[in-house]
Amino acid sequence: MRLVIARCSVDYVGRLTAHLPEALRLLIVKADGSVLVHSDGGSYKPLNWMSPPCRLTEEPGLWTVTGKSGETLIITLTEVVSDTSVDLGVDPGLVKDGVEAHLQELLAVQLDLLGEGWRLVRREYPTPIGPVDLMCRNGAGVSVAVEIKRRGEIDGVEQLTRYLELLNRDPLLAPVQGVFAAQEIRPQARTLAADRGIRCVTLDYDAMRGIEREDTLF
Repeated sequence: MRLVIARCSVDYVGRLTAHLPEALRLLIVKADGSVLVHSDGGSYKPLNWMSPPCRLTEEPGLWTVTGKSGETLIITLTEVVSDTSVDLGVDPGLVKDGVEAHLQELLAVQLDLLGEGWRLVRREYPTPIGPVDLMCRNGAGVSVAVEIKRRGEIDGVEQLTRYLELLNRDPLLAPVQGVFAAQEIRPQARTLAADRGIRCVTLDYDAMRGIEREDTLF
């Protein structure tokens, strides 16, 4: 990973245009080829970015990042304060808590909760950026990647979106649909999932474990 602290301005030209006036910012170039522009506050998300696959061309005082659809991110550098590179190695991926791990086990043998005729291809299906919880085929034989969370947040939808982008490059799998499954899914996460064409499913952990609630009448 390359970390550059520089005074720069940023212009994005694609489906829309955006401009960041000159300021001191953190530029990140990841091993997967992505380029991110961060500020020191406001949000954990980058101000602007280009997802892989993309191409970074460097000239004195100028970076041009070109995306797969021809969109460009032009970074004009007026001062470079720091430029360092660090090899982070292979990331082991997110370690799920006990509930999430158990939800994955339970759903893998209760795929009827997702639909009739579903079958499991593999648990922890590998991708270059981490494993997908469940890779399945639905009743129509279409590939479906299922990401499971205890609490469904926007980050989880973003994570599944990245998985789907990579999986859909595999002609043996594509088209790959997505299911975001959780005990509780925040409204913002549902909205983002719908925008990305991802289906949301709420899981009843107790029911999946065969536990009857004592507060029910029947």
